[in-house]
Amino acid sequence: MLRPLPPLNALRAFEAAARQLSFTKAAQELFVTQAAVSHQIKSLEDHLGIQLFRRMNRRLILTDEAQILLPAVSEAFDIIKSTTQKLYDGGDRGTLKVSVMPSFAAKWLLPRLPKFRRKHPEIDILVSATITKSNFSRDDVDLAIRFGAGQYPGCRVDKMMEDESLVVCSPHLLDGDPPLRTPHDLKYHTLLHDDVGEEPFAVNWRRWLHIAGVTDIDPDKGPGYNDSSLILQAAIEGQGVALGRTSLTYDDLKAGRLVCPFGPKTPSTYQYYVVTPQSTSEITKIKAFREWLLDEATADDFVPNVQVDLDRAKERGEIGPVTINTGTANTSTIETGNHIKNDGD
Repeated sequence: MLRPLPPLNALRAFEAAARQLSFTKAAQELFVTQAAVSHQIKSLEDHLGIQLFRRMNRRLILTDEAQILLPAVSEAFDIIKSTTQKLYDGGDRGTLKVSVMPSFAAKWLLPRLPKFRRKHPEIDILVSATITKSNFSRDDVDLAIRFGAGQYPGCRVDKMMEDESLVVCSPHLLDGDPPLRTPHDLKYHTLLHDDVGEEPFAVNWRRWLHIAGVTDIDPDKGPGYNDSSLILQAAIEGQGVALGRTSLTYDDLKAGRLVCPFGPKTPSTYQYYVVTPQSTSEITKIKAFREWLLDEATADDFVPNVQVDLDRAKERGEIGPVTINTGTANTSTIETGNHIKNDGD
């Protein structure tokens, strides 16, 4: 049989005292007497049947049980505080805070945001570009765009787009000296490296060259960049050849700033997802932005021309052209927890 929940005031007193390791400071924070804090904690200990604090050399320390309880209680109060603040703010009023990886913000989201503003001038967007783990309640985030496996407990998770890796470079390199026509020509050019992290997060030249059947090129040689948008800018400037994600190269390929000289394309282990808290996912401004993101993702249907002599490539046993597959949006719901993990950028 489930036992009743502990009294809320007792949990508040415990959280404040455990966080500050002081009954006196907890009393000051809660605007009550120290005796009241002691009484509430004693009632909580009686309710749970465990000891939560010990005194050692005039210091207050947490028991093992208290160290287990504190994070859960603190997070629960954070969620209550964040959610009620949204209600005080009117829910649908105020700024919508979006957490997104810096590279995706720069190369995909920001160029498209003016269309959302024209459609919803009443909604202001605050873009928080970060690769760190986010917490909706602690960081006051309304919606996140994440690159990962889609497992975000406690959240509504909408698949936004699939992703693949492909070779990209400045169009000036195609007929340069030496020209860039087949994968074997890469030995005469600088390889640009995405050093954002290990596979499956980073786009890896070693893996791509193996798939392409190229064995006479050092896959580790060349400069590296810790942000995917930087490596693409270096490629646009003609500083070398990059492996880019279809999601991040889409606009540059369409505008002709980059070209895809040859295949193969390689599928990514991870994909992009729109992540929102279950409790606030249907708030009008959050729902509007989520639906707009999914519509924009499916609207990206441009396929780049692969600049390669296909007959020559076939004669040498090389891989043919590459296409972009943006995938389709679908929705899944996962029931527990409330953290967003930024798996990669």
